[in-house]
Amino acid sequence: MSKKLFNDFSKVSSKEWKQKIQADLKGADYNETLIWKTNEGIDVKPFYHADEFLSTPSISSSQATQWQICETIFVADLEKSNARAKELLTKGAESLRFIIPSEDISVESLLKDINLSKTQVFFELQFLSSAFIQQILKATSKENTIILTDIIGNLSRSGNWCTNLQDDHKQFETIVAKTSTMSIDATLYQNAGANMVQQLAYALAHVNEYLNHLSNKESLQVIFNVSVGTNYFFEIAKLRALRILWNTLASEYNISSECHIFVTPTKRNKTLYDYNNNLLRTTTECMSAVLGGANTINNLAYDAIYHKDNEFGIRISRNQLLILKHESYFDKVNNPADGAYYIESLTQQLAEKALELFKGIETGGGFLKQLKEGIIQRKIKESDDKEQTQFNTGEEVLLGTNKHPNPDDKMKHELELYPFVKTNPRKTLIEPIIEKRLAEIIEQNRLKTE
Repeated sequence: MSKKLFNDFSKVSSKEWKQKIQADLKGADYNETLIWKTNEGIDVKPFYHADEFLSTPSISSSQATQWQICETIFVADLEKSNARAKELLTKGAESLRFIIPSEDISVESLLKDINLSKTQVFFELQFLSSAFIQQILKATSKENTIILTDIIGNLSRSGNWCTNLQDDHKQFETIVAKTSTMSIDATLYQNAGANMVQQLAYALAHVNEYLNHLSNKESLQVIFNVSVGTNYFFEIAKLRALRILWNTLASEYNISSECHIFVTPTKRNKTLYDYNNNLLRTTTECMSAVLGGANTINNLAYDAIYHKDNEFGIRISRNQLLILKHESYFDKVNNPADGAYYIESLTQQLAEKALELFKGIETGGGFLKQLKEGIIQRKIKESDDKEQTQFNTGEEVLLGTNKHPNPDDKMKHELELYPFVKTNPRKTLIEPIIEKRLAEIIEQNRLKTE
């Protein structure tokens, strides 16, 4: 469209808008009434204006037209997993993630009759074996095969190395040399209660540990596994900030600034009671993922926290993504969030605050050192406690749980999985980072009285 709209109207500055708002407030304090303060230390204003930017924000490199729908298969039975994979690909899945529990798996049999030239396949191993990785590479097209290997992520989650520090790093180096890929499990930080600045900074410090250690990283592809919540615009900005931060770090090492962002909705805000609200939560979370520039999205079934995998839950979660892509046109514009003053401002602030925290971690000896000293765990717990208090007091709302609960809702008979934090006392090298849902205490108390 060549003719610009509103040329006949004079421009209104942000200062003039603020003066008008203050007049309309009739004496109420502008900051106290309209400024929203977040846990990340960001003050959210009632409006954003072009004159607040020194320059026009640059165009992002995200390709929203190319995001893919992924389905996860836990490989317990080889024949059933192969059949399941082929079935999912006929029902709308565009990529697959296989979780491999042991080395007693024939990769060729698992992938039989799957078109690997058109299907991107992720392998998440629950063990560390460069020999098994070699088996995967022989049976697959390297171009569409991504190995999710993260030894520091395993340490953070379990409190222990797979074997020991030396052996784990040796295996890791061999795997990276063969695959030219490595992954960063940033889902753990979000699900454990870290705020967005922490999530970004820890993901950056996490990957920096690997970059400091690896000698050959020129052709390295980095996969960030990220969880997103329902803070819609903030989650869009978080993913955009992650790309900016990775670009900044990659430029310091003179390596490719391209990265692959694999997104799954968070479990932290999912609830046992009034579980249909989980459908609404995951829908907005997947929307944030698309608009934020995720490459691959693996939706979470509405009943994933208390039911075993089942056809209905998986079908509904897949259909949510199919509707976004094929009926809501969420694959038609490459960078739909670009130029939105609010999102651009959030992106910039999150990136700046995360970079500052990242620099502090590096000055303090790096991510591994702070993990071993318990600093990262303590900071996440402080953030978790703050958010939990906000939930307990009703400041943070989960509809159907801490606001407008249905007292007649009964769930004890539905539990196929234990939906709460599991305690398994064992000896660990470091304190593990524990994932925890906000609604757990309320739900446990309700289950006792059913």
